[in-house]
Amino acid sequence: MIIEGMAIVNEGCTACGACVDLCPVEAISLDLDEIPTDETDEYCDVWVWLETRDNRLEGVGLELLGIGRELADIKQEKLVGILLGSKLEGLAEKAISHGADRVWCITDPALEHYENGAYTAALTELINQEKPAIVLLGATPDGRDLAPRVAARLQTGLTADCTGLAIELETGNLLQTRPAFGGNIMATIITPHHRPQMATVRPQIMKARPADAARTGEILDYPFESGAWALTRILSQEDTQKQVNLEQADIIVAGGRGADGPEGLQLLQELATTLGGTLAVSRAPVEEGWIAPDYQVGQTGKTVAPRLYIACGISGTIQHLVGIQGADIVVAINRDPKAPIFQAADYGLVGDLFEIVPLLITKIRKIQKQRHQ
Repeated sequence: MIIEGMAIVNEGCTACGACVDLCPVEAISLDLDEIPTDETDEYCDVWVWLETRDNRLEGVGLELLGIGRELADIKQEKLVGILLGSKLEGLAEKAISHGADRVWCITDPALEHYENGAYTAALTELINQEKPAIVLLGATPDGRDLAPRVAARLQTGLTADCTGLAIELETGNLLQTRPAFGGNIMATIITPHHRPQMATVRPQIMKARPADAARTGEILDYPFESGAWALTRILSQEDTQKQVNLEQADIIVAGGRGADGPEGLQLLQELATTLGGTLAVSRAPVEEGWIAPDYQVGQTGKTVAPRLYIACGISGTIQHLVGIQGADIVVAINRDPKAPIFQAADYGLVGDLFEIVPLLITKIRKIQKQRHQ
């Protein structure tokens, strides 16, 4: 801010450096704690945190191995997976079959369930020792908790919820693309002066590579005493509500504000059940209290990639479209012929969902009955 012709730095400063370039008399300088350019050459390889649950690899880890393989090949470096848990038998081999060249395993009974203190300490310690150039994590609840803690310990940058990753050929920097300003634009972010370059990626954005049982790789164990770093002790764990697995659904029927309430969502649930699919919603039904947040698809919900996505009464804001960009076929049902959802749809039906959906249910059931006769 400017006061009586003087530049004053207050608590609103984000150290972006824009004022340095804009100052007409070059009176402003910015001294950042950066890694000298020649030292960034010490950092190499692309790392992926392979999230596990119940001693199984989560799908997002396999998806990150897919994009990680592409990045590592461009940089002509190794793709490395990181496993933390209590029982990791067979998981490293699976990671190698999906593209990893090397897998680090940190095994400890205290790591059976995700615990931010121990996981942060273990990953930070290993990164400091091995110096990877890029570290990728899934933008899952655990990944969103772990990534900023590790980045803060390493004093490096972190780009959250990326939808695109690429390598800048001239510099080798990671180009990290994500929605910005409420999803109205796509911003590409780089971390030129700090290593490692860290990013979280939403599930279902990237594609996993097919497994190749013939691939071979290196499996290494890293000794780590997790007990000294744990901030909490998990005594037991249980599901308190039914989990909605939208990320793995092949068919999704989604409702928006146009569903007009819980009764409208019940109609859409009937269509989803008839198709053997899953019900989902946009942000509006969750905000109205019609349904739990677990069913929400979009930038602030879940990212999905079904074979068929039927959007009923959903206008199609950019925030929602970010969550369905992986869908193979999108069908839109909306009263407004100018609704943005039609621009993203493969097929569109202009009309009242309360008239169209019952007709669809009747027609589908008739076809199903004919097939079983």
